[in-house]
Amino acid sequence: MQPATLTIHTLADDERHEWDAFVHACPQASFFHLSAWRALIEEVFGHRSYYLYARRAGAVVAVLPLAEVRSRLFGHALVSQPFCVYGGIAGDDAEAVARLEAEAEALALRLGVQHLEYRNMAPRHPDWPRQDVYATFRKPILPEVEANLLAIPRKQRAMVRKGIKNGLVSQFDVDAGRFFALYADNVLRHGTPALPRRFFERLLGTFGRDCEVLTVTDGAGRALSSVLGFRFRGEVLPYYAGDHAAARELAANDFKYWELMRRACERGDTLFDYGRSKFGTGPYAFKKNWGFEPQPLAYEYRLYKRDSVPQNNPLNPKYRAFIALWRRLPLPVANALGPYIVRNLG
Repeated sequence: MQPATLTIHTLADDERHEWDAFVHACPQASFFHLSAWRALIEEVFGHRSYYLYARRAGAVVAVLPLAEVRSRLFGHALVSQPFCVYGGIAGDDAEAVARLEAEAEALALRLGVQHLEYRNMAPRHPDWPRQDVYATFRKPILPEVEANLLAIPRKQRAMVRKGIKNGLVSQFDVDAGRFFALYADNVLRHGTPALPRRFFERLLGTFGRDCEVLTVTDGAGRALSSVLGFRFRGEVLPYYAGDHAAARELAANDFKYWELMRRACERGDTLFDYGRSKFGTGPYAFKKNWGFEPQPLAYEYRLYKRDSVPQNNPLNPKYRAFIALWRRLPLPVANALGPYIVRNLG
């Protein structure tokens, strides 16, 4: 019997439910493949999106979310997905994957982009240029709270206990207010522009119970550390974070992630995804110290008008002067200018 005909489509609004049902069921898919990201990326950052999918015998069999990023600073690209850790094609139908890749390449050529980027969790094309900058950290959540605490290496576990001893308290917030204040101050100290506050409010409004803010305070109610993260089919993904300058001394950062893990365990979540970090950085070492093993991410590229993979990250030496200058800006000025710059980063 001949297999059913395969067809390629662009996602329509009335097909979002079907797309998302496939994403929730597909092992290769991630939270960042959900269709709601299309409107977020278009409306908040102004990048036109192209959500392609393959259909066979009436059913969705593979999806590929793409966004066109035009940047005066970093060039013109087609990316799956900008502002997201994971992306690329989700699906195990070999013909569908090949057809979606061919459609993406044709689209990239029509748009005249400099490169096409897939943010894969695992390699798909060993012969394609790759950016070997990031690793992700994923680990199962054990069924018992105490077992998860004991699984944290001794030195980092002592920091969690220090936070507990210091009387720190965690709670989920209903909005992004306390989170954004800590996040914006934190990224300024690191010399990085902040994403706009409305983006975080949109995340909370769009994803509902699958997006949450956990904030840690001291006994007097002073906000010390906060994280905005996602939930997806039993996975917990702390994604954006910020800390007060006093957080380190009080062990608020370690306490924050422990509280997130503890609460996830108690409600039956099964996997903790610490997100990506750049090799050789403090966040990379911090996550390893928690007992998570780094898994290199396979960001793969098709180069059209470039000779090499773009290095649009703070490790690039040519951005050192900008980082030093940005750190000296007053916080209100940095928050006002940041959205105009960060939309170009993706």
